[in-house]
Amino acid sequence: MRARKHYAEIAPSTEPAGPKDLPQEELVLRHADLVKRIAYHLVSRMPPNVEVDDLIQAGMIGLLDAARHYTASKGANFETYAGIRIRGAMLDEVRKSDWTPRSVHRSVREMAEVVRKIENETGHDAKASEVAQALGVTLDDYHKLVQDAASCRLFSFDSMGSPEDDNPADYAPDSRPGPLDDLTEADFRVALIGAIDGLPDREKLVLALYYDEELNLREIGEVLDVSESRVCQIHGQALVRLRARMDEWLTTD
Repeated sequence: MRARKHYAEIAPSTEPAGPKDLPQEELVLRHADLVKRIAYHLVSRMPPNVEVDDLIQAGMIGLLDAARHYTASKGANFETYAGIRIRGAMLDEVRKSDWTPRSVHRSVREMAEVVRKIENETGHDAKASEVAQALGVTLDDYHKLVQDAASCRLFSFDSMGSPEDDNPADYAPDSRPGPLDDLTEADFRVALIGAIDGLPDREKLVLALYYDEELNLREIGEVLDVSESRVCQIHGQALVRLRARMDEWLTTD
C-alpha cells in the first residue's frame, strides 16, 4: 500500500506503455519490493541519520525513471536495469543531502594533508601515532576523527565497478557520456584501483569486505575478530589515506 502511495505522489497522470506492453504503473508496482530491498540493504551501511524512508522515496523515483527509459532490445532484463537506477537514485540523494558536518570535511582534509606529508617524507605508510602527533591530538582523539571520516562522502566508490558492469547510460541514449567523460572516468578508476592496491593489507581487506562483499561493520568485525568501532577506525583510516593519495583527483575549487 505504501508503494502505491509513493508512486501516486510522483507518477504523472498519463504515461506511454512500458516494456512488453505493460503499463508503467503496473511495471512500477510489480517492482516496488525491489526498492525496499535495496533501501534496507543500503541503510544498514549508512550513517545513522540517513532515514530508510528517504531512500525508498528516492528509489521510487529511480524506479519510475527506469520504467520510462528501459528498452528491452538493449539486452538487460528490467529488474537488473531498474536495480541500477534505483541504487543510483538513492546514492544521489545521500550525496545531495550530505549529512556530514563541515567540520568533518575539514578534519578529513587536514588528516589527508598530514598523511601525504608523512608518506612523502618517510616513504612508508603513515602510522596512526605519527598522524596523531603531527595533528597535535591524542591517539584516542585521532581514532575518533577517522571514525567520523568513515561517514564522510570522500568520493564515489561506485566508479570502481568493472568495465563489464551494466551502466544505465547504455540503455538511455540521451544520457550517454561523451568520449572525454569516458576517458576521465577510466583514468580515475585506474588511479583509484592503484591507490587501493597500495593500502596496508588490513585497510585493503576492510574495503574489500565492505564495498565488494557488502558486509556491514559487525560482520567485518566477526571476520577480523575485532569490535565494530575498530572496523570503523580502519575504514576511516583507509579513506583518509586514499584521500591523501588521490588528492589530484579529489581536490575541488
